[in-house]
Amino acid sequence: LIAKLCLYGKQAGLSWITILKKQQNYQQLFANVEPGIFAQYDRAKGEALMLEPGIVRNRLKINSIIRNAKAYLAFVEQGDDFSKFLWGFVGCEPRANNFRSSSQVPAQTAESEAMSKALKKLGFNFVGPTICYAFMQAVGMVNDHTTDCHCHGQY
Repeated sequence: LIAKLCLYGKQAGLSWITILKKQQNYQQLFANVEPGIFAQYDRAKGEALMLEPGIVRNRLKINSIIRNAKAYLAFVEQGDDFSKFLWGFVGCEPRANNFRSSSQVPAQTAESEAMSKALKKLGFNFVGPTICYAFMQAVGMVNDHTTDCHCHGQY
């Protein structure tokens, strides 16, 4: 889940296709999204990543990946379960919505706002409520497929 959360943070202000085209490069540069490794990246490594043409070269986003890895490790080192923590925002089971039109799908919800606040309190960044809601959709916490979509009942 930490890998997806980092991926969604990089998307802020950009098109999804831009990030998806660079996803493999991010995985290589961030040790296959192993937080224990890239949490140790220092300022020099962050600056070196700014020169990598295969990723979005935004200092704030690069630093946020490192910062979020540190926040994640601090959380799990306390013996807490990150997955259980995140899933707690939807009552620990997928939420199926019944939207008839994609125009009804919200950009954020009270749950994504609560998740955003909780993550920020833990030291995460680039985790606003809209990013959190997109993350919740991507990992199956919420099913926002419209009722006429063949995927609607699959979750």
